[in-house]
Amino acid sequence: MGVLHPLDYGVLAAYVVFVIVVGVLVARRSPDSDELFLAGRSLGFGVVGLSLFASNISSTTLIGLPGAAWEHGIAVANYEWMAALVLVFSAVFVVPMLLRHRVTTIPQWLEQRFDARMRKYLSGVAIFLSVVLDTAGSLYAGAVVLDLFVPGLTLGWTCAGIAVFVGLYTAAGGLRAVAYTDVMQVIVLMAGSLMLTVIVFGEFDYSWANVKAAIPDDHLSLIRPLDDAALPWLGTLIGLPVLGFYYWTMNQYVSQRVLAARDQAAAGYGALLAAFLKLLPLFLMVLPGAMAISLLPDLDRADSVFPALIAEYAPVGLAGLILAGLLAAIMSSIDSALNSASTLISVDFVLPRRPNTTPQQLAFIGRGVTFGLVAFAAVWAPAIDNFPGLFAYLQQGFAYVTPPLVAVFLLGVFTQRLGARGALYATLCGHAVSAAWFVATQMGLLDVHFTIVAGGLFLFTLAVAWGWSVTLGESANAGVGYVRGAIALPAGVKAGALGLLALTVTLVLAFW
Repeated sequence: MGVLHPLDYGVLAAYVVFVIVVGVLVARRSPDSDELFLAGRSLGFGVVGLSLFASNISSTTLIGLPGAAWEHGIAVANYEWMAALVLVFSAVFVVPMLLRHRVTTIPQWLEQRFDARMRKYLSGVAIFLSVVLDTAGSLYAGAVVLDLFVPGLTLGWTCAGIAVFVGLYTAAGGLRAVAYTDVMQVIVLMAGSLMLTVIVFGEFDYSWANVKAAIPDDHLSLIRPLDDAALPWLGTLIGLPVLGFYYWTMNQYVSQRVLAARDQAAAGYGALLAAFLKLLPLFLMVLPGAMAISLLPDLDRADSVFPALIAEYAPVGLAGLILAGLLAAIMSSIDSALNSASTLISVDFVLPRRPNTTPQQLAFIGRGVTFGLVAFAAVWAPAIDNFPGLFAYLQQGFAYVTPPLVAVFLLGVFTQRLGARGALYATLCGHAVSAAWFVATQMGLLDVHFTIVAGGLFLFTLAVAWGWSVTLGESANAGVGYVRGAIALPAGVKAGALGLLALTVTLVLAFW
């Protein structure tokens, strides 16, 4: 498993050339800051939805999900259907409010709702997570794939090469280049993944009974016992919604697509399209990974399951197409994270200190920041190989950092009682407990699954925030938080949301 057919390498080369051409054509527009960061607020629902899906489907999906399914079973798909529910919730309650305030970054809204301290706090945390988790994780995933197929590569230099390539076209074309290449990438990815799924299923004579006979029973159940090491049911109930809400609503590199929509309808339909697409990884990535436990039982590293399936079972030509889609999705996640991090630094830190900066100067700064961030991520990425798995690395990072932020954000949206000082103090208290919990876990003093930790930190921060609001007796910034007028939705968005809820419940019950 190491060398592809020349035709496969030709397919890969054609894809790389295509991406370069798209980046060059978009870069000719000489984008200013609004174009660079939000594509001129002109994206339609199809681009919004496909780009939302593509920006996520990199490391956590194509490498992490099959690997986790191979090792623990399909319960890892709970992250996917929960994401669909979060996207529906966001499309109905949160996105209209954000669009009404025409913010460029999520932290901007926190400043309007609370004060500049909360804006900078969230922005700083988001930048850290974007670089250390999203960008570095995707660089690592890309390097793992290429190292399996291109002889002589090393993890560190491969990470660096991917970083240079993606950094160049992201800095040149901005969010429009990112979004347009995302559309192409997700189409290639879904087509290739579907073909591979059919081929792998064919190894079981296209019989679900044969699959069930070949795979341990607990590998085909979404809901797992409370003491399950991979994903206990309590973590699914109280932890995954918190992690999903941060990722799909507060995470700048995802929410940036929605903020770039041309209007509320485009944003709403785009979010619902992404929600529907998030139901597909169960069939296209998770189930093939679970099936691989009987086909490839002796792999040294779980994260190599998906590329191993490509090498072993995909025919000539198709292997190159699937690999192109895989690398496309990985680079999509990297370019998304880079563009959002440069947006946060430029808009939330540079512009407030230098308000006279022109849009062209801000765009120049954003490009420089992009190169700096990708360089840092490339240096850190090889260290991920020392962790127990890419998916665990990513999710545990989010589990300890994001719950206090989610709690304060939701309180800011749905109640006017929480003021600026109470919000900041509650967030700091939540992160203090989070840090102590993390240290205690590393020392072996506590052994609680990270999804349950996420839910516990969220509930603790809610309680602390309520306590601070009562103690301080502050008056909130009236008119900035949630108001009923903000949820006047197109009828199609409401109907689509209800339909997706029904579809998600049906899917979960089918694989209970």
